[in-house]
Amino acid sequence: MTAAHAEDPRDKHHDSGFPGQSQTQPGSLEHTNPTPDHGESSYRGSSRLEGRRALITGGDSGIGRAVAIAFAREGADVAIAHLPEEQEDADDTLRLVEKEGTQGLSIPGDIRDEEFAASLPGRAIAEFGGLDIVVLNAAYQKDRDGLASLETAELDRVFRTNLYGMLFTARAAVPHLTPGSSIIVTSSIQAFQPSPSLIDYAMTKAAQVAFVKALAEELGPDGIRVNAVAPGPIWTPLIPATGWDAERLAGFGQDTPLGRAGQPAELAGAYVFLASEAASFVSGAVLPVTGGKGL
Repeated sequence: MTAAHAEDPRDKHHDSGFPGQSQTQPGSLEHTNPTPDHGESSYRGSSRLEGRRALITGGDSGIGRAVAIAFAREGADVAIAHLPEEQEDADDTLRLVEKEGTQGLSIPGDIRDEEFAASLPGRAIAEFGGLDIVVLNAAYQKDRDGLASLETAELDRVFRTNLYGMLFTARAAVPHLTPGSSIIVTSSIQAFQPSPSLIDYAMTKAAQVAFVKALAEELGPDGIRVNAVAPGPIWTPLIPATGWDAERLAGFGQDTPLGRAGQPAELAGAYVFLASEAASFVSGAVLPVTGGKGL
């Protein structure tokens, strides 16, 4: 039997800058050039989440889609929450989930709305009969010229999406979770290395780390694990919708030790690990997937 050779991580994926482009929020895959790799062709499952039921916020594209694909290929049923204007991307994600023989559920709405965000766990439970994994992934970011020009309405949008919506959903989910369940938050390297142009986004990502550590302390005695993944620069529709100019996009991810931005597919394994029995003694952790950039 011939052993497979490991690929060079420096050129495994798109290894140069990205062309100038712009989108309105929340961004779509159709207008993202080049198209991100979510593991559609590459991710191979091994039944690590067989019989589990998962809820993923922001599951239509980017990191959320990569996690949905991976979870389904590991045997989990997957519900994804997303904005109504992301329905086309969400439908494509569900097709990929259901292709694996597992159940999929699309839940359109805005997690800034407390009633909607709090309804998500119950809707997943009604469809699947239970809930074992909650991935709090939905997020919003926008380029800022400086603190003086940061509008209160934009600050509210970032905080309500990244923090309030996360908390509303988690608070509603916890009473339904049983020992062995897992909560995973998508934080960011921005929590530890904040960029001035993303000051409000970085603040929310740092707060998410505190949330994870505190909730892990609270829920550990109940057998529920809480962790975070901290991505570095990852190519998703959120990036061209952030408002960066051509120069910033051309350099996106080029400052990592591996010399490139990451792809959503390269994060999927981290979420599968944290949700699986392989991480049964991992809680309160922040797992970096940053191309070598330190936290």
